[in-house]
Amino acid sequence: MRQNNKSIESVLMRAFFSVLMLLFVGSVSAIAQEHPSEHPSEHPTSDKAEVSKESLAIAITDYVNNDADLKGGFFLVYDQEQDKALALKLAKVHKERLATLGHGVYFACADFNATDGNVYDLDVFMKDSENGLEVYDISVHKTNGEARYGWVEKDGVWSKSKQ
Repeated sequence: MRQNNKSIESVLMRAFFSVLMLLFVGSVSAIAQEHPSEHPSEHPTSDKAEVSKESLAIAITDYVNNDADLKGGFFLVYDQEQDKALALKLAKVHKERLATLGHGVYFACADFNATDGNVYDLDVFMKDSENGLEVYDISVHKTNGEARYGWVEKDGVWSKSKQ
């Protein structure tokens, strides 16, 4: 068990530095994107998706699985609020939480089980590229069902709002 904890710590440290590099190499903010006119209380949604729910779910699943394969079997995300790296396993991509934000940008959320025993809901933002759909931003939306932020619309522009 002690060796297993050291392996997880090693993976988390590598992930932490990987995430730091990603943050410095040009992460694009998802705040204040154009958004459809209708919106549920929790997540932005749209019935006018340019990609199918299935293709978005597959793109997210592939991204998470490929990333986890490179990092000891865990999808690693740095949680700024907790100031720590999270070692995660994908539980479910919410196909019903698909939104088109315009300009080839899409949104979906997914649930992850963490090694710390918590369940995290991550908001995943993807955009069209020459190579297909690519993840460009990931936010921790909920921990064990407790939301950290919501969504608000002002003059047709949607943005995250602290709860």
